[in-house]
Amino acid sequence: MRIISNKTLRDFSKRHPQAAAPLQEWRKKLETITSKSYSELKTVFNSVDKVGDYYIFSIAGNRYRLIAAIHFNTQTVYIRAVLTHKEYDLWKS
Repeated sequence: MRIISNKTLRDFSKRHPQAAAPLQEWRKKLETITSKSYSELKTVFNSVDKVGDYYIFSIAGNRYRLIAAIHFNTQTVYIRAVLTHKEYDLWKS
């Protein structure tokens, strides 16, 4: 899959340096797969959830949440936000 854009991950990592390695591991893993559906994605990323039109990934043992829009037909992942767990709780409220 192709990720748009890694800049979001880097910007979040500047504010939360401990998130840098887990986010880049997530990115590298995602870039190596081809998923045709949410169920296929779930086999690779067990902690991913679908909330409305977005896919929510738990990063670093649920310390961070990555919100993405995924277009399976084009294999494109648009990163909408990376949040701490506390910020995510506010976002989903």
